[in-house]
Amino acid sequence: MLVPHFVKHVIRLALEEDIGTCDLTTEFVVSERQKSAALIISKGTFILAGLPFVIEVFRLVDQRTEFSIFLNDGSMVKKGDIIAKVSGLTGTLLSCERVALNILQRLSGIATLTYEYVQKVKDLKVKIVDTRKTTPCLRFMEKYAVRAGGGSNHRSGLYDGILIKNNHIKAAGGITVAIHAAKKVHHLAKIEVEVENLNDLREALRSGADVVMLDNMSVEDMREAVKVAKGMAIIEASGNITIERVRDIAETGVDLISVGALTHSAPAADISMMIVE
Repeated sequence: MLVPHFVKHVIRLALEEDIGTCDLTTEFVVSERQKSAALIISKGTFILAGLPFVIEVFRLVDQRTEFSIFLNDGSMVKKGDIIAKVSGLTGTLLSCERVALNILQRLSGIATLTYEYVQKVKDLKVKIVDTRKTTPCLRFMEKYAVRAGGGSNHRSGLYDGILIKNNHIKAAGGITVAIHAAKKVHHLAKIEVEVENLNDLREALRSGADVVMLDNMSVEDMREAVKVAKGMAIIEASGNITIERVRDIAETGVDLISVGALTHSAPAADISMMIVE
């Protein structure tokens, strides 16, 4: 996967944050020309995600660093599995270790939690999607991890999708006013509107919404909302989506279920790196 320039910039900042002016320990303990190999090893069971970014971490410090990848992103990893082998200057391996593992552990955790949600509804015609509740500056990587776990991406940011939320509706003066104003933007742009009850849903549909987000509605109201929409708009469920509730919500017939927890509450996977020669 091609890593975008701005993601490389974020990784550079992460390296600068950790290394600073120099890696004091490595500089005094390891010979400048010494070479080694290290294994990246799983210490648990999870869905792997983040290898392109890990490679970038090491190569931003030394382009000559070599990799042997044994497991691909999206695969199920078990305790003790060797994920990859990294070879190069010992100093590079040691200085990059923590940033590389932080990224891999974070993204693998997101992929794993996403996988768990997706498995709950795998036999139903519904997509599990992420939100903008991501770590600042890590959104590209975290949304990549969602895909690795079998989920789908919602809009990337404010620039690539129209989503009229409650505060927009209040500021504009109502659902209908907000939708009509948004329709002037571009004839190809889909318009999504957040609603909290069935009356607001009906107004959004009458006003020409393409997608309607049901915010924190009960399962019973979601089921009724799907009947009311009758294919007039894509229906998205959002708010308080837990692993325990996701199946019941999916069975209402909604098209999308957006889950903020995928990126804001996923526990990190347990991964280590060990010098072997």
